[in-house]
Amino acid sequence: MRHLILHINCPDQRGIIAQFTSILYDHGANVLNLEQHVEPDEKLFFMRIHANLSSLTISEDALKEILQALVNKMDAQIHFYFPENKLKVAIFVTRESAPLYDLLIKHQSGELPCEIPCIISNHENLKEIAGQFNIPFHYLSITPETKAQQEKEIRELLEKEKIDLLVLARYMQILSSEFVEDYRGRIINIHHGFLPAFKGNNPYRKAWERGVKMIGATAHYVTADLDEGPIIEQDVVSVNHQHSVKEMVQAGRDIERRVLTSAVKAHLEHRIILDGRRTIIFHS
Repeated sequence: MRHLILHINCPDQRGIIAQFTSILYDHGANVLNLEQHVEPDEKLFFMRIHANLSSLTISEDALKEILQALVNKMDAQIHFYFPENKLKVAIFVTRESAPLYDLLIKHQSGELPCEIPCIISNHENLKEIAGQFNIPFHYLSITPETKAQQEKEIRELLEKEKIDLLVLARYMQILSSEFVEDYRGRIINIHHGFLPAFKGNNPYRKAWERGVKMIGATAHYVTADLDEGPIIEQDVVSVNHQHSVKEMVQAGRDIERRVLTSAVKAHLEHRIILDGRRTIIFHS
């Protein structure tokens, strides 16, 4: 069964939904799900359509041409995705195993519909885990002097494997601004998030010392501005004075894994539309 997912965004105007769904109906496509969102202040319209193409009466290329003609008339943008074509994901890690395990187990169970051709790391600590899941592990060491060379090797590997998405599962290295720009909208990272925010070393110790009552985590697309990219998923958990630093670290790590997996899943299912520094997240 062939499926199509459309992402459409354009200036808000009358009849957008009717025009797109009429084209799909007229040519035998069956709309399974449609979600839309309007930003009234900015007068912008966003829509995600999931359609079954098994009864399509014209070729997929012909359908795309008809839809593109409508998009041009509306001054819109459109993206076509075919869910059967699974995205290829590269996971970047350093020493922490839990986020990697979580991603690999959920991939193995089918919760994350993708292919994982490689795991990339600047340390060898997690090589055994990659072996357990029969995924090639690439150890690419890095020093301040070899950073440019390491990124060159990473690029070559990503191009060879035709990688669509990069997931930083506690990868403790900062990517260059050139690298980030080249993969804009295709790199997902996770970081802890507190109120107030505690940056630098030992953030959980600092949070414990300040007596915070809530800790959280944020999954986001990576931009040149460190930890300030478009947010995909966030969550929080309550803590109190009875929590030790160790318990807070564990709670924080648990929530980081949850939001990272949720963000990756949303990307793989084509439920995200990027709008500048924001994201529009559809639910189904």
